[in-house]
Amino acid sequence: MAQKQPTKKKFDFALLLSYLVITLVIIIILYPLLWTIGASFNPGNSLISTRMIPDNPTLEHYQALFANEGSLQYINWFKNSVKVSIATMLLSTVFVTFTAYAFSRFRFTGRKNGLMLFMLLQMIPQFSALIAIFVLGQMLGLINNHMFLVFIYVGGQIPMNTYLMKGYFDTIPLSLDESAKIDGASPTRILMNILVPLAKPMLSVVAINCFTGPLGDFALSSVVLRNVESYTLPLGLYQLVTNPMTASYTKFAAGSILISVPVVIVFLLFQDNFVSGLTAGGTKG
Repeated sequence: MAQKQPTKKKFDFALLLSYLVITLVIIIILYPLLWTIGASFNPGNSLISTRMIPDNPTLEHYQALFANEGSLQYINWFKNSVKVSIATMLLSTVFVTFTAYAFSRFRFTGRKNGLMLFMLLQMIPQFSALIAIFVLGQMLGLINNHMFLVFIYVGGQIPMNTYLMKGYFDTIPLSLDESAKIDGASPTRILMNILVPLAKPMLSVVAINCFTGPLGDFALSSVVLRNVESYTLPLGLYQLVTNPMTASYTKFAAGSILISVPVVIVFLLFQDNFVSGLTAGGTKG
């Protein structure tokens, strides 16, 4: 009994350390969020006197955003961001699914080189090609074009998400494909009727990643979008704090909080598919 006591003390210490680490991580995550929420309800335009719980909370900053006062076009920027994010999510998910299926199930010339190229591409950040993207947009006359921005996002999303999706397809037994081929199913039908339903968890992850990426991007959108009417939310909100004389940091905080609304909605929409996909993946033979 005396020999087991140190083991118990060591376990208790490890458990306590785990709780401390988890608590610290939660504080690090929640504190900036709670502080920003408090700032969005704080009267005035400065953050110097902002408290996490304002003494006199107000909704004037949210009302000003939706009133579209002066050059503020928050509703239009919000629509542009949601449109670009949804288009990027749909196109990226489709392209990633077919690309990952090809790399996972087929053996063709250049397959290894293609995977190596994808690995190299995901190591290179998109903003390193900002000048090339701007010149290409000018040559094609696509500056201030949302679809041009969408295709740039889609191209950047494909390499990393293809690796994620391919890894999940590799875990699905090939015997399912072979059984379907015996029944006369085409490769496309095998993908859509067998692999995609089993890959719903990873499809949900890819879709959410592809949606949230463009929603908070500033660098690429600032190169492609030049007119105020075509701005997305990050560009539009940046205008609120660029001029020191008219900067409204509390209004900026209110607009930042509202960016999370589409993310929450998309997560709730994919939640059922995520759970049902986990169930299907767990029962596959």
